[in-house]
Amino acid sequence: MQVTSLRIAVSSARKFINTGSLSRLWNLVNKLHAADIASLTEHLTFRERMILFNTLYENDKETAVDVIREIDPEDTAQILKACPIDQITELFHLSAPDDVAAIMPLLPEDLKEAVLEAMEDKPSEDLLELLEYEEETAGRIMSPNFYALNQNTKVSDTITAMQLGGDVESAFYLYVIDDLGHLVGVVSIRQVLFRRPDTPLKNFMNTDLISVSTDTDQEIVARNVADYNLVAIPVVDAENILVGVVTVDDIIDVIDKEATEDMYKMVSLDSTDRIQDSPLSSVKKRLPFLLFSLLTASIAPAIVHGFTGTIEKVVQLAVFIPLVMALGGIAGNQTIAIIVREIAIGQTDWLSTRKALLKEIIVGLVNGLVIGSITGILSFLLFNNFFHGIIIGVAIIINLFIAAFMGTLIPLILKLIKLDPALGSVNLLTMCTDSIGVLTYLGLGTLFLSKF
Repeated sequence: MQVTSLRIAVSSARKFINTGSLSRLWNLVNKLHAADIASLTEHLTFRERMILFNTLYENDKETAVDVIREIDPEDTAQILKACPIDQITELFHLSAPDDVAAIMPLLPEDLKEAVLEAMEDKPSEDLLELLEYEEETAGRIMSPNFYALNQNTKVSDTITAMQLGGDVESAFYLYVIDDLGHLVGVVSIRQVLFRRPDTPLKNFMNTDLISVSTDTDQEIVARNVADYNLVAIPVVDAENILVGVVTVDDIIDVIDKEATEDMYKMVSLDSTDRIQDSPLSSVKKRLPFLLFSLLTASIAPAIVHGFTGTIEKVVQLAVFIPLVMALGGIAGNQTIAIIVREIAIGQTDWLSTRKALLKEIIVGLVNGLVIGSITGILSFLLFNNFFHGIIIGVAIIINLFIAAFMGTLIPLILKLIKLDPALGSVNLLTMCTDSIGVLTYLGLGTLFLSKF
C-alpha cells in the first residue's frame, strides 16, 4: 500500500473505531488485501488492534486468518492473549499448521495447553508434530501438506491423485518417493502436464535434489532457496523420509525476521520493541542496553580525565576529540555491517576471514590517510600550528586502522564463542575506537606538548 493510501486508511480506521462505526470499519478493511490490513495494524494502538481484529473475526474469519498470517507472530500472540479460547481454537483450525507453530510458543504456557486441549482433530496432530522440532529450524517452519507419489506412478494416475488430494499450500513441485517413503526425486507440475499419460514419474524425475533436514537452521534453509532459485525446498528426516516442505513465502518471512533481528541487535534494541508500545514498555526493553552502553562508553571519558592537565594547557586539543571518536565509530560500524552480513549468509571461513581482515585493514589505512590528511590540513589552517595538524592526522589514521581491525575481529570472536555476532558488536567496537582514539590523540598531544 502506498504511504498516502496507508495514512488515509489509518486515519479512517481510527475515526470509525473511536466513533463505534464498526460496520463502516468493516467496509473499509473489506476492500483491502490482508497484507495491507496487517500494515494498517502496525500503526494502531493495542486497543484499536483488538477492535479491528474482532471486527474481522465477526465478519469474515478467513480474512482474519489471512491477516494473522501477515502480522509478526509476536504481535499476533499479543492479540490472541486477549481472545477467548474458542476463538483462538477456531482461528487455528482455519490456519496452516506451520503458521500456528510459529505463534504457539509465544503464548503463555497455560493458554497454550488450553488451546492444544481444545484442538482435538487432525490439525492438532500436525501441529504437535511441528512443535516437537526446535524453534528456527526447517522442521518448525515446514508445511506437512505437499504432493508426494511413488516413483512408479504414471502421469495419468498422478494427475488424478492430485485432483483427489485437493489443493495444498503453494503447490509448485511434486515430490517422488520410493516404497519406503524415501525422497528420490522431484518433478514440476508443468513437467507432469506435458508428459505422455502412460509415462512413470521415475522416467523424467530430477534426481539431483536440494533438500534440508528437519534440524537445519532456518537461515541455512533460506540461503539454499536463494542460492538455487527455488520456490520450495523439501524437508527430510534422519532416514531421508520426506516429512514436509518449506515454501518461498515462508522463506521471505524468515529473511525479513532475521534481517530485522540483526538490525535491532546491532543498535542494541529488543526485536519486540514497537512504536505502538507504551513508553513504560519501551523503557524496560531499552534501558538495560543503554546501561551496558554506559558501561562500555565510560572508558573514553576516564581517559580524557587522565589528560586534564594537557587539555588545560592546550585547550585547542579538546576541539577535535569528538571528531576522532565519531570517525572511528562510523568506520568501525561500516566494517561490522559487512562482516556480520558475511557471517549471516555463511560466507566466512578461516581463509576468507584472513582475507577479510587484510582487506579491511588496507581500507582502514587508506581511509585514515585520506581523512587524516584532510583533517590535519584543516587543523593547521584553523590553529596555524603544524604539529597539531600532524597529531590529529596521525590519531585519525591509527583510529581508523583500529576501527577496521576490531570491526572485523569482534563479530568473528563472538561467533567463535557461540554468541550472536550482531549482538553487542557495536558497543564493544565503540569502546575500542573511542578509548584508543582519545588515548592516541591526547597521548601524542602530551608527548609534543612543548610544540604548542
